[in-house]
Amino acid sequence: MNKNISTTDHISIKEIQLTHLPQGHFLNQRQAFSPDDEYLVFDNRNDDSKIGENGRIQLVHIASKQVETVYEIPNQSVFGPGSGAVSFHPSKKEIVFISGLKNASERIPYDFTRRFAMQVNLEKDNQFSSLEARDVVAPYTKGALRGGSHAYSYSSDGQMLSFTYNDAILAEESVTNPEVDDLRTVGAFLLDQKVSILGENSEENFDGNGFAFLLADVSINPKPGSDEIGKAYEECWVGDAGYTKLDGTVQMRAMAFLGDVISESGEKVTEVFIADIPEGTDNLIKSVNAGSRTRLPSIPTGVRQRRLTFTADNKHPGVQGPRQWLRSSPDGSAIYFYQKDVTGIVQIHSVSPTDGKVKVITKNSFPADTGFSLSSDGKYLAYGAKEALYATRVSEGETFMLLNAKGNTNSLSNINWSHEGHKIAYNRKVELNGEAFYQIFTLDLSTLLKN
Repeated sequence: MNKNISTTDHISIKEIQLTHLPQGHFLNQRQAFSPDDEYLVFDNRNDDSKIGENGRIQLVHIASKQVETVYEIPNQSVFGPGSGAVSFHPSKKEIVFISGLKNASERIPYDFTRRFAMQVNLEKDNQFSSLEARDVVAPYTKGALRGGSHAYSYSSDGQMLSFTYNDAILAEESVTNPEVDDLRTVGAFLLDQKVSILGENSEENFDGNGFAFLLADVSINPKPGSDEIGKAYEECWVGDAGYTKLDGTVQMRAMAFLGDVISESGEKVTEVFIADIPEGTDNLIKSVNAGSRTRLPSIPTGVRQRRLTFTADNKHPGVQGPRQWLRSSPDGSAIYFYQKDVTGIVQIHSVSPTDGKVKVITKNSFPADTGFSLSSDGKYLAYGAKEALYATRVSEGETFMLLNAKGNTNSLSNINWSHEGHKIAYNRKVELNGEAFYQIFTLDLSTLLKN
């Protein structure tokens, strides 16, 4: 790529609008492309916070712009059940998304602790089933969750699925027990490991197609100045096949996540953490317990949680910026996150999972204001600022504009790179009949990336 490129006005990059109906077309913040890059999957939210009010999941065929519905809730209301935040499997015609409980009502609406992972097999007449087993009746079932999961991301080999989690049992107990709290944490499903709950199936408790385990140790009162965390969230898988340690051995599976610590001065600071996952599914399954009224389900034996960043003494401490999910380079050597530079501008940084070395990637004169996305080859980061779309070449830190700002709606979001790496999809609101609706757009960057 030409190092002097600062705008792409003179290069033929065509923005294509795929959707046009007066409804939301909301992409997930990752894994929205089908494995063959022919489709994008989305839900019909027109507001990020309205999962509980959305009852439909759809696909759009990129070449023909044809839209089809692949899942619809028949009894959807403003109270639930709700569905959204949908991801494609990396190699199968299969999707997974958040689903609220079927018995949602005004009395018990969609909520953080009342949702689960639903999957749809697009090759078998859109057959849907619960990926997640749920059991909120003691004695709880090992491998089942006891509340609500969300923010799903497939590992590159499609054998695991990450999630963020809130526990309904602890949330209920915390009402009367000050030593208990529903602390957000992260974990993963072992796919194709069916879990049958101990009790009878119902709308609140049911079997699932994946075995769940947690990966972050969270504490109700983290010790100031320690590595204890009160919340774990916004996770990502590290590398397409893990990362190489300093001794040359390979850690095959690891998950990076954000964790909130308390500094020595008593301030909350968000840092980057990693959990190394031991090999062997038998150990993961055998070494966990189902939790209790006062404790989360246990973390598998052998999981090693480590803090990677230490920013409390920085001029602008902690991971900062717009809401972000961590991203990892394909080889696992770099984990990307937002942090402010010394002037207070939000920049993309990276941290090594081996030695914790932090590098500054972008050196922009403006702050990014959307989440960022990493190309499949790990060479480019894409993000937005004031409705314009930018990319930075990771190796050189060179930033260039992909698309000028379109309007002033502050709605550019959900940037996704295709698997082949030459196409970007994203959301932006477009006015129609006096209202603004999230539509899906793509940019073909093949001409630019060949320069």
